[in-house]
Amino acid sequence: MANNGVSRRDFLKASVVAGVSVYVAQIGSKAYAALFEDKILTPIQWRSRDGLAKFRIDGVAKATGTKVFARDIRARDMEHWPQQQSHAFILRATRADRAYEGFDLSLLGDELKPDRVVNAEDLERDGLKFPAFYGDDMLLPAGKTPAYLGHAVAILIYHDFARFRFAKDKLQFHDEIIRYGNETGPLERDPWASWRFVRVGGKTPFDDDVFSSLKDAPVFPSMMRKRLPVWPDGKEHGQIGEQGMFYAGKIRDELDKPPADWLVFERDYSTQSADTAALEPDNANCWYDAANQALHMVVPTQGPIEVSQEAAHMVAEAKARFPVDKLILHPCYTVGYGSKDHYNVPFYGLVCALYGDGKPVRLAFDRYEQFQTSIKRHPFKMHYRIAVDKKTGLLQSFKGDFEANGGGRANFSPSVVMVGATASQSVYYFPKNDFAAVAIASRAIDAGSARGYGTLQTMAATEMAVDEIAEKLGMDAIDFRLKNVLKSGMKNTQGAIPAGAIRADEVMQKAQAHPLWAGRAKKKAEFEAKHAGKLYGVGFACVQKDFGTGSESSFAKVEIAADGTIRLFHTGAEIGTGMSTSQAIACAKWLGQAADEVLTSVIEWPDLPVVTSGNPYIMSQAEQDRLSANPRWSPAYASPASATNSAYYYTHSTREAARVVFMQGLWPAAMAIWSQGIMGGQASPLVVRVEDARWVDGKLSAGGLEALPFERIAKKAHEMGLVTGATVHVFNCWKWSEADFELDGKLTRLPIDGLSLRYGDGADQAKKAKASTQGGYHMLDRKKVYVPPVQLNNAEVTYYSAVGTLVELAVHEASGKVELLAHHSIMECGNQISPQLVSGQLQGGVAMGIGHALFEYLPLYEDGPGNGTWNFNRYRLPRASDVAVWSQTGEVLPPITETDPPKGIAEVVMIPVVAAIVNGVANATGHRFTELPLTPEKIQEALA
Repeated sequence: MANNGVSRRDFLKASVVAGVSVYVAQIGSKAYAALFEDKILTPIQWRSRDGLAKFRIDGVAKATGTKVFARDIRARDMEHWPQQQSHAFILRATRADRAYEGFDLSLLGDELKPDRVVNAEDLERDGLKFPAFYGDDMLLPAGKTPAYLGHAVAILIYHDFARFRFAKDKLQFHDEIIRYGNETGPLERDPWASWRFVRVGGKTPFDDDVFSSLKDAPVFPSMMRKRLPVWPDGKEHGQIGEQGMFYAGKIRDELDKPPADWLVFERDYSTQSADTAALEPDNANCWYDAANQALHMVVPTQGPIEVSQEAAHMVAEAKARFPVDKLILHPCYTVGYGSKDHYNVPFYGLVCALYGDGKPVRLAFDRYEQFQTSIKRHPFKMHYRIAVDKKTGLLQSFKGDFEANGGGRANFSPSVVMVGATASQSVYYFPKNDFAAVAIASRAIDAGSARGYGTLQTMAATEMAVDEIAEKLGMDAIDFRLKNVLKSGMKNTQGAIPAGAIRADEVMQKAQAHPLWAGRAKKKAEFEAKHAGKLYGVGFACVQKDFGTGSESSFAKVEIAADGTIRLFHTGAEIGTGMSTSQAIACAKWLGQAADEVLTSVIEWPDLPVVTSGNPYIMSQAEQDRLSANPRWSPAYASPASATNSAYYYTHSTREAARVVFMQGLWPAAMAIWSQGIMGGQASPLVVRVEDARWVDGKLSAGGLEALPFERIAKKAHEMGLVTGATVHVFNCWKWSEADFELDGKLTRLPIDGLSLRYGDGADQAKKAKASTQGGYHMLDRKKVYVPPVQLNNAEVTYYSAVGTLVELAVHEASGKVELLAHHSIMECGNQISPQLVSGQLQGGVAMGIGHALFEYLPLYEDGPGNGTWNFNRYRLPRASDVAVWSQTGEVLPPITETDPPKGIAEVVMIPVVAAIVNGVANATGHRFTELPLTPEKIQEALA
């Protein structure tokens, strides 16, 4: 590998993908690897004895501008790369109603002509196909109508920066360079997906359902007509879909002709298209080394495994034209919010490299290009019909119709609209529901897995609806919520019982007692008397959001050296959430202190060769049972960093690896030390149980025995040849896979499905022989595995975390401007790994929610960002003055016990503030708003 600039120290060898060997490599010592070697990513006094961190593991590097982002890496920063950096940009169609007929670069003259132009014909000729996930025509062929505004048509490559910069400046904002033919009108296409979730509960919230998605199945369209889903005919004893529609019809009929004591509430809600506004615009820097048949990729991504596998398949199909034996991926830290989850720029970067004449080519979007191309948050249209018993104040049924605009490519639109629909119940129990959801295709920019993932849109609308229903019933808004709150053991709208304790009621009770809520009427009178021209209001909203995808998987490896150094390796990517820090801290639960060194985005695991096949979302039980017979099979390999999966899912694999090291290495080593010091090595006169073990200030004690420093125990574990390293693989489909392993001669069940062990320096020859085949690790074939039943897929979600937010605001009557005076959030998130990171997520999430509620807006079509003219001068993000930064407060419910797992909160923290603001404006003005963002113009119109 020396010829390709990748030493044995720098890479982990992958399995062969489509005939291409894939490696993950830390960026050369000039850049990324130096961050570890020079301790830039290992802060001073990082290893805290209390198990916490004084600051983020990447904090110093980010604050000082050290190169951790892919965007900062140039060819000269990469060892063994050519020093000359080439550059590229993409031409895009800004109309989607006429046929594309090519482009005219005469504006550039001879001096600024590109060194290479890549178009659809090149890709077709050379057999270069983008991953199927992204759809067709990643470079649009002439003669076709663009599928969406901003559709890529060609790549222009330059081998020197000056000409590149002048050429890009000359062509930017000049629509006439793209030639169009006859007017065709925008393309008409069927929806990306349609879903329907029907549930009729039993006599009580705890009885068996009459019909539900979990018990039976979701309902799917029987056909499409005029680009809209046609649902099956309702039949009580027909097929599953027909049965579902039978009960949907009964719910509809009851809402049309309700009992006399019912209030039927009906409203339309809508939310806007919004940009993820990630700090780091999309980019890639790739080099095709034809002489050594190697392709190097420096990319920011939430899913390095997905990029490596798809890129390998992509070059394998074009091997006749571009021979590639080795794909070397250099993942970097990045900032995501969903914008770098299954985004296509790494593959455009790959194309640039293949046509780059042997030079590294950098594709880096400026902010105009980022707005024109980046994944957007779906705009939703929602029609709600909610029935409530006026006498009891209890919710009776909920019929919702949801339309999400997915834009020009499917991306994750099918699952976003599904998650949005199933989340619309928010924190409430509904005995009956009928949710129909459709993700339409349009000429807008692609929408995908932006933070909130559909729930921001639907749960905010539900909170607006619930607030207004309470007003119509003459009830206190929080009293009404508490009367209907979902409690532990009740079923969600799919018929699944949420896992663990549901504590939204506790969040609401704290909010109800808070001075902002309890004293709001008096404060309103006093404030408005004192501030003429301002209307005072307080709003509240409470939501709970699922975390996870229903197919979560990861690897983690924890190793202890003889000197006490702890190393952690993980598949998770750092996307700005602090995952690298939290996972280091997570080791402390079993090892008494945080990891000294952390390596994230590890994509290949030769010491635990897990295999996967099939689709876990649609797999039959019979197929899963058959595949599970292979002791190395799992339904999924490793999840990208998304769906708020760090705190709960990634921590599970980290802690299980650490637990194995403790139970099989540190604990028996400690027992040996204690035994040596008591009665000449005889049994201890004290009762010593492993469940009594406690770490205090980096020392281990149990049952009143001597407190042993970690370093002493680690040294002993190595001397005795005990377990000093463990690699685990985990899988979760709303329940963890478990497996039986033979450990120390005993059959032990663990909540993992794969395990490899490394033994200490003093291990006997038999152990060393076992561990010689996989980099010093011995893979244990499980004796039996317990994979969650595939039926749990129909649950859609079962893990929830809750947040409630109170907002105090003033509305300026003359201008319609909303001024946030204060806000207070109450969160339930289990045991916090790092309170500082939780606080940061909460503060950042509140700011993002404020932006969505009041400011952020993108027109969908011709006057929107697809025309290439949008930047932050037109797109309004919240500023510190908009966020009540000096008067914001928050609190976290204490965990029920010290054993509560940490919960994912990165998405839920931004949702309740949206509805709380709208409800607060209603409290101030007396007018209910249903369309976001809530602009001054809309308020002025209502107040006129």
